Amino acid sequence: MSFGDPNNPYGPPQGQPPGYPPQGQPPQQPGYGYPTAPQGQPGYGYPQAPPVPQGYGYGFPQEMPGLVKTARVLLFITAGFQFLAGVFIGILAGAAQDTTNAFGSGDDSSTATGLVIAIALLMLALGSLSIFLGVKFKTGRGGIRVTTIVYSALMILGSLANIVNGAGGSGTFGGVISLAFGGIILSAMISGGAWFSRPRY
Repeated sequence: MSFGDPNNPYGPPQGQPPGYPPQGQPPQQPGYGYPTAPQGQPGYGYPQAPPVPQGYGYGFPQEMPGLVKTARVLLFITAGFQFLAGVFIGILAGAAQDTTNAFGSGDDSSTATGLVIAIALLMLALGSLSIFLGVKFKTGRGGIRVTTIVYSALMILGSLANIVNGAGGSGTFGGVISLAFGGIILSAMISGGAWFSRPRY
């Protein structure tokens, strides 16, 4: 009985040398384990992580939208005008009060001066509110957005009143500028809801 005998059940299969498989190398068993990686293709056979899409954050913007940034800048500019107007009106009220005391005018002048001072304080308060809202755009939530919507709507109404009562004077020009600012801010708040409702980590 020889190894070359094809009828020998104990011999190696035909076409294979007697020393097969080589020493130290187990025979390959198809279908067992993971497939080996071909040359030039590292990690073949293992699942790869899918690419991370742009705008990661479950559909919420991770950077402040451009229109919201514009509204923020306009709020700061509005605050500057409001502070200047408040200081100017306050100076006029103080001068009127001095004139009233010098000439001994009646109660009507004192009432008018008090009204002017109240307007000056209102302008300073509105300027502070504009700055507060603009600063909170970066970290604020829905409450800041709703407050800004109400604020811009009131700004638009006040601008329309200035345009109607200005009759072509400086009040009309200021009303047009304020109307444009209020319209842009309102549009930014309507379209920028995703920014204020984004998740915080």
